[in-house]
Amino acid sequence: MQNIQRSTHSATRAKTFDLVLTAVLSTLVLVSTVFINIKLPIGQGGLIHLGTAALFIVSILFGPKKGALAGAIGMGLFDIFGGWAIWAPTTIVARALQGYIVGRIAWSKGHQGDHIWLNILGAIASIPVMLAVYFVGQGIMFGNWIQPFASIPGDLIQNIVGLLIAIPLCVALKKTPFFRKKF
Repeated sequence: MQNIQRSTHSATRAKTFDLVLTAVLSTLVLVSTVFINIKLPIGQGGLIHLGTAALFIVSILFGPKKGALAGAIGMGLFDIFGGWAIWAPTTIVARALQGYIVGRIAWSKGHQGDHIWLNILGAIASIPVMLAVYFVGQGIMFGNWIQPFASIPGDLIQNIVGLLIAIPLCVALKKTPFFRKKF
């Protein structure tokens, strides 16, 4: 009986830790999106922000599930509370998919975000999906399939900046004792 109680207690602690970690990572993405965001003079409400770098970092370090949740929750909340609520559904889908793709590739072939080329490949592979979701979202929102093209340059810049920040930071973080142990 005592083993069952210990097992149940351990499972509960693990679930609680997982929930808290997801909340902290989502908050990291939200704060990174709020911290520096520059509204672009082109496109439909495009922003350059550090949230994409945070999404890449979370996805690489913690895998596809955490990446998808942190991206969707963090950037979705930014849209809802930052005056961009009309964008929230599109952002939630785009960033969940982007976080999942980055994490899935970074954590493929037995790796756990520890292979630099898989990390880069994951980030690059996620960009066209993110662009496509925002393109379709804008097309539907504005009833115009030409206008969304104006947002692509800003979205590309945002992703390139995110990639340039995330990859070196992940390389450095993977060398710390916390990330050398396997989850």
